[in-house]
Amino acid sequence: MDVNQTKEQVKQTADESIPTEMKAWEIVKPGSINGAVSPLRYTTKPVPKPKRGEVLVKVIACGVCHTDLHVTEGDLPVHKEHLTPGHEIVGRVVQMGAETRRFKLGDRIGIPWLRWTCGVCEYCRSGRENLCPNSLYTGWDHDGGYAEYVTVPEGFAYRIPARFDSLTAAPLLCAGIIGYRAYERANVPAGGTLGLYGFGGSAHLTAQIAMKQGIEVHVLTRGEDARKFALQLGAASARGTYDMPPVKLDSAINYTPVGDVVPKAMEALKPGGTLAMAGIHSTDIPQMSYPSHIFHEKNLTSVESNTRRDGEEFLTLADRLNIHPEVTEYPLAKADEALKYIAKGDIRGACVLRVSEG
Repeated sequence: MDVNQTKEQVKQTADESIPTEMKAWEIVKPGSINGAVSPLRYTTKPVPKPKRGEVLVKVIACGVCHTDLHVTEGDLPVHKEHLTPGHEIVGRVVQMGAETRRFKLGDRIGIPWLRWTCGVCEYCRSGRENLCPNSLYTGWDHDGGYAEYVTVPEGFAYRIPARFDSLTAAPLLCAGIIGYRAYERANVPAGGTLGLYGFGGSAHLTAQIAMKQGIEVHVLTRGEDARKFALQLGAASARGTYDMPPVKLDSAINYTPVGDVVPKAMEALKPGGTLAMAGIHSTDIPQMSYPSHIFHEKNLTSVESNTRRDGEEFLTLADRLNIHPEVTEYPLAKADEALKYIAKGDIRGACVLRVSEG
C-alpha cells in the first residue's frame, strides 16, 4: 500500500474518533472566585475545528495560573464571551488542519500563553514578538485548556522534553517560561543574591533555576506554608512580603500583583540592582522616594509575555537542570476549587488539572 495513502487513512481514523462535544469551563460573568455567584460554569461545548495552520489537541493536563484568576475575576478584561480559561496545556495531536506539517498525529505538545503574533510589525521583525500590538493569547483571546480539546497554531506550540510527565510539564508552559524571562530581565550576576517576592507556581521554578546556577535566593511572601516550602527547596531565607531580606539584593523579581511591594523591593536592592515585575497585572505603585528607592542607579523593569525563543531556551534549560515543578492535582470538574486555592496566596508549587490519561 502507498505510504501516503496509509498516512491519510490513519489521519481519517483519528479524525473520526473525535467527539462533537466536550466538557469545558467558561466564564459567565467575571467576578470574585469566592463570591456568592461563581463567575465560572462547567458545561458542554462543541469540540473546536482546527483552522489552516492549526492542530487539534486532546488535553491531558492544564496548569492553573494566577493569570487565569485575573481573567476570571475581571482584573484583566475578558476578550471573548463565554471564554474557556487555561494556557499551560499539555496534550496529544489528534487532528491537523490544512497546511500543517510540523507535528504528526499522536505527538505530545505544549500550548502556552502566547498564541499568535503578526510577524510583520517592528517588534516581531526585531525579535521582540512579545511586544507585538496584534498578539493573541490562549485562555484570553481564544478558548484555552480548561476543556477536553483545544486548537493551537502549530508554530506556537512546543515539543515537551521526554523527562517530564504531562502533569509536571504543564506549569513549565507559563509559570516556567515567564519566570525564566523575568529572571533574565532581572540581570542576576553570577554568584549574586536574588529576592523573590511571592512564591507560587512561577517563583518556585525560578528559584530552582537560580539555585542550581549558584545564586543565593531569598524569598519574601505572605504565606507561611509557602515560606516553609521555599526553605525546603533550599532558599537562604524566607520572610514576610514586607520584611527586609537579611542581605542586600543584587536583583529581585516581584511575582505578586501588589504595587506597594515595589518600594520595599527597591529599598532592598544594592546600588545598580534590578527589580523585574513579572506579572501581567498589578495594583498601582505608591509614591517612591528618589534617594531611598531609585538613586544609586537602581533599575525597575517589567515583563510582557515571552517570545517563542524564551520558551525553547527555558524548556531546554529545565530539561538539562532537571527542574521539578511541585504539583497539586485537581480533576477538570474542580477547576474552580483550584482557582480558589490559588486566590488564597499560600500555595505549594503549582496547581494542575488532570483532564485525560496520556
